[in-house]
Amino acid sequence: MRQANYDKFPSTKLTGTLIQGWQSILSLLQEKRTSHVLAVELYTGVYEEEVLSAFSADYEGEIIDTRDLMKPENEIIAMTERFMTDDVLFGYVTNLTLKDYFDMPLLEQARRQVQESETPVVVIGTGASFVVPDDAMVVYIDMARWEIQQRFRRHEVKALGIDNRSDAVSIQYKRGYFNDWRICDKHKDQLFSRVAYWIDTHTPSAPKMIDRATFLQGIEATAATPFRVVPFFDPAPWGGQWMKEVCELDHDRENFGWCFDCVPEENSLYLEVNGTRFELPSVDLILLKSKEILGEPVEARFGKDFPIRFDFLDTMGGGNLSLQVHPTTQFIRDSFGMYYTQDESYYLLDADKDAVVYLGLKTGINKEDMIRDLRNAQKGEIVFDAEKYVNKIPAKKHDHFLIPGGTIHCSGGGGMVLEISATPNIFTFKLWDWQRLGLDGKPRPINIERGKQVIAWDRDTAYVESRLHNHFEDIAEGEGWVEQRTGLHPNEFIETRRHRFTVPVTHQTKDSVNVLNLAEGEEAIVTSPTDAFEPYIVHYAETFIIPASVKEYSIAPYGKSEGKECMTIKASIRLRD
Repeated sequence: MRQANYDKFPSTKLTGTLIQGWQSILSLLQEKRTSHVLAVELYTGVYEEEVLSAFSADYEGEIIDTRDLMKPENEIIAMTERFMTDDVLFGYVTNLTLKDYFDMPLLEQARRQVQESETPVVVIGTGASFVVPDDAMVVYIDMARWEIQQRFRRHEVKALGIDNRSDAVSIQYKRGYFNDWRICDKHKDQLFSRVAYWIDTHTPSAPKMIDRATFLQGIEATAATPFRVVPFFDPAPWGGQWMKEVCELDHDRENFGWCFDCVPEENSLYLEVNGTRFELPSVDLILLKSKEILGEPVEARFGKDFPIRFDFLDTMGGGNLSLQVHPTTQFIRDSFGMYYTQDESYYLLDADKDAVVYLGLKTGINKEDMIRDLRNAQKGEIVFDAEKYVNKIPAKKHDHFLIPGGTIHCSGGGGMVLEISATPNIFTFKLWDWQRLGLDGKPRPINIERGKQVIAWDRDTAYVESRLHNHFEDIAEGEGWVEQRTGLHPNEFIETRRHRFTVPVTHQTKDSVNVLNLAEGEEAIVTSPTDAFEPYIVHYAETFIIPASVKEYSIAPYGKSEGKECMTIKASIRLRD
């Protein structure tokens, strides 16, 4: 295993205004306020008590908490029940807006109170901007979804309009994913032009604040250059040991199974302002610069959703993932309100000699027998014989397995998978989990009844061999480089290309965001033929994003890799010529 050089803290470096500590922040806000009214907007998941306490102690003015202006909890629970559903994992995408949460008479009363007050007033909470006049200063305290999930696990934060801290973590996440985060993102997207200051409270009791000019400078700079979002790592029941070494993670942890290194809806983005990191959700970049990042044709199709996801699944020294299937497009649309599904693929960054991938069904199996055995295994009556029904394929480094929705699959032990997929990221129907408990000591939810409705029974051994396993095609080559098409399946909207190179290779974004991973080589350098951005260095296994607006860029071996072969795997959205 190679020496680690993976950067866990990528950032956009800039010079600007950054203030640290509540006392300094509140002093500046008091000095710069444009009227006697201040609105402090909060994304869900912020430690509200810390914010309220800080303003109560060090800011002059009466405080209005927007939670006091919302409908009673029982009404909010009833209003959101159809989106939460009674399922332990899955809900339905909300169509509510933030204003639906407010008691309109109370909101109107608060507005009159603010207008008539002759003394300073601070409105704090989600929806604070609804209460204040248009000329009032607005401050936004943002929060990335990954940090919110950590707070869910510790039962520390309330949901939008209700206190659900005692709920199971899966229920808290479900409310965030299907309801609260979508409502807050929609509201935030309407506020960007009004926000004067942004506050980072990802680290408790250590707030940092930047002004509007610094925020926009960071957004503009990131959108015009190759960039990385901040990766996050998580253990798993099947987790392995590879990432501990390559990504320099905590060796005292039992394992790490996941690395999410390109899921902009959940990752953070670092702006390094005057040498200090300021954290914000990377989705802010997509909301503000969707056309520049995604490309106009991609934005026309996906709106402000970032449609490509890269993550790692580490089973080297670990075990099998659950045997699973992802829904078809019609099923995910009808059942959950999503408009595209989680098609994906496994690209093997590394593999032990005994690594395998389970993919597709064996030719001639009886589907009624298989579903019966899965149900009996779920009841604990038998051990499911996966190899009787599912193809078990030896996997080696740089193999690529294509997994369109409806295909039964799982990575076996001994593999380091770069998973390339469409963004919807929780819609996995587990069919069999190898008699294993989750990290909480409880069985993980199994979804045989949903899974049987979406399994593509015609994807048998012959289909897998001819269409899903190492479907490589040489596209172009020159002295010192080769380009191959590696997929994905015709059903999938993601196109993947692999480049092997010892010399600089020119790429075109072709009106689509490009997401790449340095799959071989210690270092590579990304440059612009027109010097449109500063040279950008990437390291082994790092995922990086090239905005569509970059149009042309070059990648070459760099540093220790000069004169040696490097390899990238690149994903983009398949567009018509």
